[in-house]
Amino acid sequence: MWANPDWRGSLYPPHGGGLEEYARVFGSVEGNTTFYSGAPRAETVAAWARQAPAEFRFCFKLPAALTHERRLAGIEAEFDAFLAALAPLHDRLGPMMVQLPRDFGVDELPSLEALLARWPAEVPCAVEVRHPEFFHKGAAEIALNRLLISRGVDRVMLDVRPLFSTPASGHPGLLKAQGEKPRRPLHVLSTADRPLVRFIGHLDPAINERYFAPWIQRLALWIKQGKTPYLMVHTPDNRQAPELARSLHARLAEALSLAPLADFPGEAQAALF
Repeated sequence: MWANPDWRGSLYPPHGGGLEEYARVFGSVEGNTTFYSGAPRAETVAAWARQAPAEFRFCFKLPAALTHERRLAGIEAEFDAFLAALAPLHDRLGPMMVQLPRDFGVDELPSLEALLARWPAEVPCAVEVRHPEFFHKGAAEIALNRLLISRGVDRVMLDVRPLFSTPASGHPGLLKAQGEKPRRPLHVLSTADRPLVRFIGHLDPAINERYFAPWIQRLALWIKQGKTPYLMVHTPDNRQAPELARSLHARLAEALSLAPLADFPGEAQAALF
């Protein structure tokens, strides 16, 4: 996401905030808008294409109407129309995420297989499963991983360990996030060339630091292997997400000799006064 009024005064200037300013700092975005609202209008896509630089990557989610309501069944026409709507951004698409319902299990894998067989090769794809049977290293998980590997599709790694590391202790944002996010084990594996990690942070920076430390070596390994990992960062109410992303990137930059992120536009403006 890039539209969050809570980020004004830090990531954004007090009266600003939008994709153009977001893209000055970060190189990709998790596009939740398509999950809830479906295919964007042509003028909206054209505006996104103007506002984001050529190296920026959009990681949109397939609409919930297709994944949760239709459960991938009989969605060929709607899927094609969705991709057509995003055509002006096809050269700037990171992994498009297929986030499946919590009860989407191994019996429905044929529907996923049919979708992936239709998926255009030029559009990266990542699948996020949430059913418990895909996290027990048994026949269901083996079948899923084999399908993804055979299709060159990444499996989203949802790291909720920081979020669930402590009780909510009466904090409404933490309590809400723990109720919304599935508590599933973290299985670290790359099934294709663009491993995608969704790191769900805690309100305590020390906890985030502890759980993120092992990721540095793993991300470095993938980069050395010629892969392009994506790291998406969340916090319980997402107010602190930009600061957490900057902090984690600084750790990666130090270990991997990466260029630092640009200053937050909001902080740069505040410094002028």
